[in-house]
Amino acid sequence: MKLQNLILILILIVCIGLLPKAQAIFPPPDGGYPGGNTAEGQEALLSLTDGTYNTAVGFFSLRANRGGNFNTAIGAGALLDNRAEENTAIGAAALLHNTSGSFNTATGSGALFSNFVGPNNTANGFQALAGNTIGSSNTATGSAALQNNQTGSANTANGEQALFSNIAGADNTANGEQALFSNTTGNFNTAIGFAAGFNQTTGSSNVYIGSNMIGTPDESNACYIASIFGQTTASGIPVLINSNNKLGTTTSSRRFKEDIKPMDKASEALFALNPVAFRYKKEVDATATPQLGLVAEDVEKVNPDLVVRDQEGKPYSVRYDQVNAMLLNEFLKEHRKVQKLETNDAEQQREIKALVAMVKEQAAQIQKVSAQLELNRLAPQTVLNNQ
Repeated sequence: MKLQNLILILILIVCIGLLPKAQAIFPPPDGGYPGGNTAEGQEALLSLTDGTYNTAVGFFSLRANRGGNFNTAIGAGALLDNRAEENTAIGAAALLHNTSGSFNTATGSGALFSNFVGPNNTANGFQALAGNTIGSSNTATGSAALQNNQTGSANTANGEQALFSNIAGADNTANGEQALFSNTTGNFNTAIGFAAGFNQTTGSSNVYIGSNMIGTPDESNACYIASIFGQTTASGIPVLINSNNKLGTTTSSRRFKEDIKPMDKASEALFALNPVAFRYKKEVDATATPQLGLVAEDVEKVNPDLVVRDQEGKPYSVRYDQVNAMLLNEFLKEHRKVQKLETNDAEQQREIKALVAMVKEQAAQIQKVSAQLELNRLAPQTVLNNQ
């Protein structure tokens, strides 16, 4: 126990002793013993030697405690084997086998039943953390929460049978009845909701959010969120994730950008890409659905900026949104070429029409001249004939 806490308690006791004496109750209370100890019940605090400020109420409560201080045991067999300090057990057989674990709190019949040396555990509920032996800094709230935990530490379970099967897993968080029920040795898992992560066993770093997001045994680094698939939205923007596991969206406003310039020929890298057909491995897609797309390693050779990398810096995915922008640029470039060709063609058509009209006009004029010449040629013959 911290020295300052002990000093405060001693000062409080002295102050109480200096208060005006009130009229004593009759019959006087029993169970008061030297060293500020209180015992009430058969063999409660039976083995006490020099421990101080312990409270034992119930059959065999704190029976083995000798020198432990500031323990509170209420219930038959509560803290029966305890020899440590600052433990609180309320309920039959709560912290029954604790020997040297300190700073534990057990509320409920059989809570922290098997704990021997594990410190800083909190168990609230029937048989909560009942199997814990040396695990530390666990918090279990709910009937049978973390019931089978033995050596796992820093787990948090809120809900009936939450993290029920956990044995040695550490740093798990389960909120909800039967959340992470089957986890045994997995670490750093988070489950929120009824039966969330129920099937998870030995995998680590998984996230389950929502009722019945049960997951798959042995998986790691998976994320399940209920009520997302199948939702229809009339408008919106895609949600993306970076290599640091941060979720976000892409912004397009000018106020978020700098060094803005035309894409120009940068999009011509598209012509070197190699689209492929493929299937994901079964551990990624159990249905083996046929897919179309690109291979990140191949894209990296063409343009490294089009690749998304994992935390180790290895190619992980392709920035298809950038590919789409490049496709748009190439489309617009070709569109402008077509427009120019169409403009040139229209101009040529106008020129051709003008030439045709000119030729027709010249032909008509030639026809007239020819007709005139023919008349001129025939005129002398007519005169001679008249003579």
